[in-house]
Amino acid sequence: MNPRISVILPVRDAALFLEESLLSLRAQTLADHEIVAIDDGSTDESPALLQKFAAGDPRITVLRRTGDLVAALNAGLRAARAPLIARMDADDVAHAERLERQARRLDEDARVDLVGCRVVVDPSAGAGMRAYVEWSNGLLDHDQIVRDLFVESPLVHPTLMMRASALRALGGWRAFDGPEDYDLWLRAHAAGLRFGKLGEPLLLWRDRPGRLTRVDPRYAAARFLALKIEHIERTHLGPGRDAVIWGAGKIGKSWARALRARGRSVAGFVEVDPAKIGQRIQGAPVVAVAGAGRFEGALHLAAVGQPGARARIRAEAARLGIRDGRDLLAVA
Repeated sequence: MNPRISVILPVRDAALFLEESLLSLRAQTLADHEIVAIDDGSTDESPALLQKFAAGDPRITVLRRTGDLVAALNAGLRAARAPLIARMDADDVAHAERLERQARRLDEDARVDLVGCRVVVDPSAGAGMRAYVEWSNGLLDHDQIVRDLFVESPLVHPTLMMRASALRALGGWRAFDGPEDYDLWLRAHAAGLRFGKLGEPLLLWRDRPGRLTRVDPRYAAARFLALKIEHIERTHLGPGRDAVIWGAGKIGKSWARALRARGRSVAGFVEVDPAKIGQRIQGAPVVAVAGAGRFEGALHLAAVGQPGARARIRAEAARLGIRDGRDLLAVA
């Protein structure tokens, strides 16, 4: 009989934390799960630890291969037998009720296709990681997650639990020169899948200096920006539609340059700074908020990073009849 949940656990040189991670999975209140661990070319004691745990627990399957993270994830997906797929990293620690609570959410709400959870960040994490976690933990339901989908990755990848049929229908994780987790969320959104997130913090998420997101060029800011624009072009920015950038700071200028590099028209910038209003930036006029309505039919991009700025832009745009989610997107 197949298990209820398959946990896909890629492992590479994680011996320092792997035992704690595996013990947290062993302690799950939902015992009907399997662990598909993929040893992806480890050179430390990780293979021996995996073998030790697998010898004492028939729920653990160990695959060995050498490649990259996406190949390891898809190898795990091919081997998974359960109708629900969960993600976990080998240096993270799951709350004892994590699998049970996420599976219950998917069982009780057929409208939700993939669900994450809030996380507790490792105490050694830097200020940037803490700020990201605070933002991500604030996005709990589908509408909140989709509303800020183009700001940053709204789910922490190792918190994922997803219906296996939906994940396989998407083709699993995509191998390309960009972030596989954020790409998965964008493809899921384009396919009409619905997101959810549990309000309980059910994962201790470690931030290590050697994490791929810190050292691999696939996770550079430019790759995230390119993915965002590619998706927005497919969903919101059809042929002939201009873009208008709210915010003429660093973020807004980066978006304008990237859009123009793809042959898109930036009709103007919207600003509150009186020193910028009336100028031209990258050849486009800078107008006050009251003048934003002049760009009829354009897609407005709220390209700001200051605390509270997105909420203020959304309120001002609503007063001008610019509809959030259709004519206005928050981006970063």
